[in-house]
Amino acid sequence: MSTTTTLTPGAFELNDVQQQILNEAERFSREQLLPLAQKMDDTEECPDDLFDLFARHGYLGITIPEEYGGQGLGLFEQGLICQAMGKYNASAMLTWGAHDNLCANNIYRNANDDIKQRYLPGMCNGSIIGALGLTEPGAGSDALGSMATTAVQDGDEYILNGAKTYITNGPIADIVLVYAKTDLAAGHRGITAFVLETDTPGFAVAQKLSKMGYRGSPTAELVFDDCRVPAANIVGELNGGVGVVMSGLDVERIFLAPAAVGMAERCLELSMEHATTRKQFDKPIIDFQAIEFKLADMWIGVELAKAYTYRILAMCAEADESDAGHGAIHAHSAAAILYATKMMREVADESVQVHGGAGYMWEMEINRLYRDAKLLEIGAGTQEVRRGIVGKYLRGTMG
Repeated sequence: MSTTTTLTPGAFELNDVQQQILNEAERFSREQLLPLAQKMDDTEECPDDLFDLFARHGYLGITIPEEYGGQGLGLFEQGLICQAMGKYNASAMLTWGAHDNLCANNIYRNANDDIKQRYLPGMCNGSIIGALGLTEPGAGSDALGSMATTAVQDGDEYILNGAKTYITNGPIADIVLVYAKTDLAAGHRGITAFVLETDTPGFAVAQKLSKMGYRGSPTAELVFDDCRVPAANIVGELNGGVGVVMSGLDVERIFLAPAAVGMAERCLELSMEHATTRKQFDKPIIDFQAIEFKLADMWIGVELAKAYTYRILAMCAEADESDAGHGAIHAHSAAAILYATKMMREVADESVQVHGGAGYMWEMEINRLYRDAKLLEIGAGTQEVRRGIVGKYLRGTMG
């Protein structure tokens, strides 16, 4: 499909079915996930039955066809669910998103049918938890060019050696979609994607990482020490990992942008509640113009980011793999998450200000949202990387 996809004027507004999906996801997240959020943050653990909960309510395999046990919906609907989960429990959203989008969706779009049949049904019923293994201790923004993890062929197997870090779901994953260099001389053109089962000898969780935010979403450093993976577990083509990575990065970026919108919506909701109930000088603080202006700016930011995010989410949902990694899709997905996450951080900051001293207290929900906000400006490409993508696109279109 052409990267010059155009949308009708109202394409970024929800239709009745999409609105119902969002409403139901918000109800589920408010009733089932919000009560878990504080304990998840305090203990830095996700509940053992979290994926059973997702499965029972139909929130696994959103973009996976029914033949593999999925829901058969699209990227747009998955983004709406991400928005709802982010609004009420960002840690649960991140754990779910790493599994359902970064791992399962990547496998569905790039793997052969044998791999799909072996792993996707379990990922859709919650019996298999997935993770994505790309970032390394010495390779973040240059994850492809500086990749040090290697996979050397030995008969019908590959022997993996190396490490991955900042891996969401790393401590709890049953499988990892992992990238390794299979042709050292080819640089980033010699990278291959594999599905690795984490009970494979030589695989280990080196350490669980303690984070400032998203503390209830487990993150780890993973190591591979002569870890054998069957050649039959190659996702895509041998030495074709770059294509798998790039097809997934644009989807990951636009998928996470609605999470920022949902989190900002919750910040505004909590700020409105506080401003109307908190009294100073014998009147609610919302009656003071300084507070009223803050709330107005928050609302404007949320609405602008939501409109742009929905528009680009629709654009990406219509695109195919050949559109990813370049052109308008690449630029707009980077721009949408850049704008939405910048807005979310600013809204979270102002929300703490509206709450005053109470907002600075660790146990407050607004405090957790403030701490959570920063990650989305780093993960799936930093704000600087995102600006670079947009800048190159502009130079290309104006050159």
